[in-house]
Amino acid sequence: MAKTTSDGLSEEEREAVKNRAKELRAQAKAGKSREAGTKQVREAIDKLEGTDREVAEGLHKVVSETAPDLVPKTFYGFPAYANADGKVVVFTQPASKFKTRYATINFDEPARLDDGDMWPVGFAVVAWNSAVEKRITELVKTAVADPA
Repeated sequence: MAKTTSDGLSEEEREAVKNRAKELRAQAKAGKSREAGTKQVREAIDKLEGTDREVAEGLHKVVSETAPDLVPKTFYGFPAYANADGKVVVFTQPASKFKTRYATINFDEPARLDDGDMWPVGFAVVAWNSAVEKRITELVKTAVADPA
């Protein structure tokens, strides 16, 4: 069980909040620079190991090829990809970050995955393979499609 601090956050959550504040300061300095964002994402991916790294590398490849208009950035230290407004569309959360049993690929509100009254926005990933890549590619394409 994770230790909690006096404000009720685990040590990992507290560290994520601190990292997010640092990211926001760095992003404010860099603006919406694709180059700066790509550097941040590559640094975040390079810190990962095993399946976490494979998932992050896979998502980076899919987004780069499928949705090149999305701007790479980090989001609470996670590799993420944002729309032109700077709002995160998709990101990966490594299992190692919060000591969970699987990494996730998550889609935020700007993602256009709407399907009736309920739809999934988070996907557990225990291995990156061709089937996972195909499904994530389909989801990213849908997430960034122009509304009809």
